[in-house]
Amino acid sequence: MDNWNRSRRGNNGKFQNEIPVFVKYSVGVTVSMLREFLSAKTQRRPKQPLPIVPIQRGTLSDRKDKIFWFGHSAALLQIGGKTILLDPMLGKNPSPFPFSRNRRFSVKLPITIEELPPIDIVVLSHDHFDHLDSSSIRKLIPKAGTFLVPLGVGKRIQKRGASPDTVIELDWGEERIVQGIRFTCTPARHFSGRGLFDQNSTLWCSWVIKTEKRSLFYSGDGGYGPHFKRIGRQHGPFELALMECGQYIECGQYYKRWSGVHMLPEETVQAHRDVQGGVLLPVHWGGFTLALHDWNEPPRRLSAAAEEQCMPYHIPRIGEAVYLDQIPLSSQHDYWWRDPGSGTD
Repeated sequence: MDNWNRSRRGNNGKFQNEIPVFVKYSVGVTVSMLREFLSAKTQRRPKQPLPIVPIQRGTLSDRKDKIFWFGHSAALLQIGGKTILLDPMLGKNPSPFPFSRNRRFSVKLPITIEELPPIDIVVLSHDHFDHLDSSSIRKLIPKAGTFLVPLGVGKRIQKRGASPDTVIELDWGEERIVQGIRFTCTPARHFSGRGLFDQNSTLWCSWVIKTEKRSLFYSGDGGYGPHFKRIGRQHGPFELALMECGQYIECGQYYKRWSGVHMLPEETVQAHRDVQGGVLLPVHWGGFTLALHDWNEPPRRLSAAAEEQCMPYHIPRIGEAVYLDQIPLSSQHDYWWRDPGSGTD
């Protein structure tokens, strides 16, 4: 059975959102957007490379539940004695073109793929280049036990060398226990595709991750919608939620095109409240230039909105170990992203 035919979200070879969004690529649209990007008057990259906190082997082997953010949406999660990678875009640029100038803000990562310990589970939310990076996947295949992906994305992983018996595909509402951890594939309002002619041929999703002790949520990419409240009612509350915050277009001719598939920072705060997310950890920023806003506008606006609502949040430095036993964290924030040159590099 075709993946799209297996899913309630499938129709005529394509996956669909619960609330329709208008996203359609063409050569003309791509050229027009590139022209707007080149003419924008914003500081879309930091003036100097973002600081990182190098990840030490001793920290990785201390067997404590924790999470490391790598910039953008990539994160390393260690819970229940297992090591999990979320959307491991660990390459140099989120583009199909190897010579693209859209380089990573931090230049280097807090740890290389080769230095990582064995990865028990790799979790992907969808197949866009800034989440599914071919070079990263190929390097991870020898280290990874299982790839957990939404419907259709398995073919992307197998094409890059993964054995079919290491890939698990889920539809919205389906769950699977992998190495003692329960993963539930939950809705998102987004789209998929890696070219002009394969749009929405694979599914996109968010993830609920639970052990006997922990309950976490990862939003993946997506616009605001009623699905967040439903996820909160069915699966919440969570102690920590990684929520998309960044790469939005707020005005101009492409606002309607993107407003349904990415959230403004204030919408991220509301979505976090809807899912009963506990501590908010914003992702999908701090890695690459994929929109017209200032590179650090997402944390500026999110921190202001969260503090106005007395919502606990944490914006870690790239590579910083966030220990789950220490959350909710102190309400004191160092706002490192206001002065990125002040940290460890």
